Parts: sequence; structure tokens; C-alpha cells
Amino acid sequence: MTAPIIHESSYVDEGAVIGAGTRIWHFCHVMPGAEIGEGCSLGQNVVVMGGVRIGNNVKIQNNVSVYEGVELEDDVFCGPSMVFTNVMNPRSAVSRKHEYRRTLVRRGASIGANATVVCGVTLGQYCFVGAGAVVTRDVPAHALVTGVPARRVGWMCECGERLADEPASCPVCDARYERVADGLRRLDSQADDEEDA
Repeated sequence: MTAPIIHESSYVDEGAVIGAGTRIWHFCHVMPGAEIGEGCSLGQNVVVMGGVRIGNNVKIQNNVSVYEGVELEDDVFCGPSMVFTNVMNPRSAVSRKHEYRRTLVRRGASIGANATVVCGVTLGQYCFVGAGAVVTRDVPAHALVTGVPARRVGWMCECGERLADEPASCPVCDARYERVADGLRRLDSQADDEEDA
């Protein structure tokens, strides 16, 4: 992979780690202690605070701030102007830095434009948060959530298509899923893993 590409209008502070092939576009700021993996894309006006961990192949669209306490695993998509928080009860005159709550976005999750993710939650792998939703609690793996507050309205395949049934089979890529305690689990990937062992 190639070296990171950083637009001349952006600031990457000393102490930040940027992976190979990552592109940082106009007017971004990556602070000391932030870690961004390989092959990522940060759109215009993205801020990544110190202590943030971002995996490989993460796409962060314009006008997103990734605050301390947030971790994005591989293949996460953050839509334009979506919002993370890191404090439950902010006050300008009261320091709450010791109260930051962790937010974990698991592999392959997608967060729609203008959605808000309230701190302290986990977004399960390959879940899909609809545009404008407000997430106030954990989202199961492969769940489709919409609304204010966000509620599950369906299930999503790894390929990004909505699943019609439960247990589910994707009408586009034929992936099969079963219900488990924390959402859905893809059956054929488990079989593939067993064959590789």
C-alpha cells in the first residue's frame, strides 16, 4: 500500500499514527494519540481526538467528530454529519473528562447521515443505523435500527441488503443467518472457518 495522503489544509499532530493508504481530505484535524488504520478515508472537516482507535478500511464522511472514548473496528462506515458523544450530562462549567464513556462500533457497522450515537453503547457487527436515528442503547449484530430513540425494524446482511425473514437468507448474495443472543450470526462463514481449520 501507498503512504497516507493528507491534504495540505489538514493537520495531523505529532504522535498520531496514520496507516498506509489512508486518505485525509480537506480541513481535517487528527490529534496526538489517535490511531487510524490502513486504507481509511476521512472526508472534509473530520476531527479525530486523542485516544481514538480506528481500524482498517473505515470510511468517515464529511463533518464527523470522533471523540475520545470512541473505537471504530474495521470496515465501519460513518455517514455525513453523524454525531458521537462521550459524556452523558455535559455542562460547560463542569469538567467531565473523568466521566468519558466508551463507545464501540463493531466491524462492518454502518451509521447513516445525521444519526446520533449516545456514548456508552456498542453497535454490533454489520448493524445498520438509519439516517437521523438516535441510538441510546446497544444495537445487536446485523440489526437495522431507525427512529428517535432508535428501535430495531429489521435485519441486514453483511452485503448491505435488508433481510426479509428470520432465520434469514439474503435475497442478493444468498448468505444464511441464524438468530443468536446478540443478534444474527452468518452460518456459511462459520462453515467456511471450520473447513479452513
